[in-house]
This record gives sequence, C-alpha cells and structure tokens, in this order.
Amino acid sequence: MLKPEHLRTLLEVVQLGSFAAAANRLGYTSSAVSQQMAALERATGVKLFERSAHSVLPTNAAEVLAGQAKVVLMDMERMVATVQAVHRNSGRRIHIGIFPSFAGVLTDVLRGMEPEERAGVRVSVAECSQLIPRLGAGGEMDAAIVYQVANSGLSWPSALSRRWIAEDRYKVVLPRAWRHLEPYRVEQLVDLPWIMHHPASGDASFFDGVFARWGLNPRVVCHSDDFKITMDMIGAGMGAALVPDLALRGHGPDVVVADVPWLNTSRSIFSLVRPDRETIRLRSLLDALTV
Repeated sequence: MLKPEHLRTLLEVVQLGSFAAAANRLGYTSSAVSQQMAALERATGVKLFERSAHSVLPTNAAEVLAGQAKVVLMDMERMVATVQAVHRNSGRRIHIGIFPSFAGVLTDVLRGMEPEERAGVRVSVAECSQLIPRLGAGGEMDAAIVYQVANSGLSWPSALSRRWIAEDRYKVVLPRAWRHLEPYRVEQLVDLPWIMHHPASGDASFFDGVFARWGLNPRVVCHSDDFKITMDMIGAGMGAALVPDLALRGHGPDVVVADVPWLNTSRSIFSLVRPDRETIRLRSLLDALTV
C-alpha cells in the first residue's frame, strides 16, 4: 500500500534531483530516503529511478507518479482541514435565543442531555424582536426560536434560514369563578373584562381583528405582554385572556382553560439560524426542540 510520507519524499527527490538534497530538505538521512524510494518501487511494481554510482535519475514513471502524488496529497490536506474545522465547530458552544414561554420546552430537552453536552449550551431569553438583531453580522447568537401570529409584526434578514418547530394554539383562559359560563359561547363573553396585549404590539393588532370578527368589543381592564403576569391576573379574577398552550404549562387551579372551536387561532413557532453557524450539534438541538 502506498504511504503518504513516501509520496512526499518522491516529490522532493523529483524536484531536487537527488536523494541527498531531498534528505536534507526533509530531515532524513540519504539512506532513509533510498529505503523509502525502494519501498515505493515495490508497492507500485515500477522502476522509478535509474541509479548510478554518483546519481539517481527519475524515470518517466516517477515523474508521472509525482504529478499524481501532488494531487493526492493536496486532497488529503483539504480532507484533514475539513475534519479539523468540523471538530472545532462541534466543540464550541451553542448560543441559542428563545422567547419566554418556550423555556419549558428547552428545559425539558436540557434535562435529557449529558452534563458535558448541556455545559456547551448558552441561552438568552427575550422577546422575539430583541433576539433577531443578535443573529445579524457580528451578533453572538447562532440561532433563535421565535414565533409569529399570522403575518403580524415580525421580520428578519433573508440570509437567515428558517425551520418550522411547532404550532401553538391559543385558548380562552378565564377565572375559575366564571365556570358557570360554560360552554363559553362568543355571546357569553361580550361584556366581560379582558386582559389584552399592549396596543403597540403586532399581536395586539391581530387579536383586535379576531375580536372584531366575532363581534366582541372587549372591556380591557389590563394590558400585559407577559403571559405569566397575565395568568396571575386571570387567577386573581381580573379578567379573561387569550393564552397559547406553551404559556399554560403548570397553570394553577384558579383558572379555567377553554378550547373553544370558534377561536381556531395559533402562533407559528420556528427557528432562525445563521447558516455560517449551523453545526451538527445545533441541528441536533433543533431536532430535539421540534414538538
């Protein structure tokens, strides 16, 4: 079998014209170079040098083999460089951003990881509009999990790759004291107090349309973009709200969750990934987060 070190030595001998010069360049003895070339001749079954008492001359076969060896050695160097780059990327930390109500999904995945694997994950929790700028040029994040309700209020650079994660259905959540309203028909909810998103948010504009479509003119008693606070307000009897499934994890006994057929609204959850930061480990994490 041909050995790469013998091919490298052959290149030097052909280029420099002598075993001694090649030995000097490579840090070998002349005897070691001679033994390598003899081994290469045995491996190929071809005479590569015309030897005399004072010189060695490469044959045509040696020159052709040297040309082919140069290509092979360059390919091997590229192969090693590629593997080393993959290893470096695999070893570095993953920095992922998530919106707050996705934290339960991520923590479930983190609990299933080995400690050394979990130690390589860095997390930022913020609203979607705050995460996306940190994926741009010079940004420190590799990927972000974000959501969008219909086509409302969210944009991102076209250079980022998008991958679907889940659909997160909205439910009507009410104080438990309102259970007498079941089965929660639209007309029963017209005059009740509601907790809504702040008017300036993209989600608020979409839900204004949902309420208008069903003839609901909500009596807004609280504006909140934090679902944990919204759930606390509902539990305190402040009003009803539209809350997605992910934000309902572990809700208390003082609220009622109604999956009403007339609502039929969800938010799309997806990842945005910087293509230059996408590694096997990052793809594996995103696979695990797809619900």
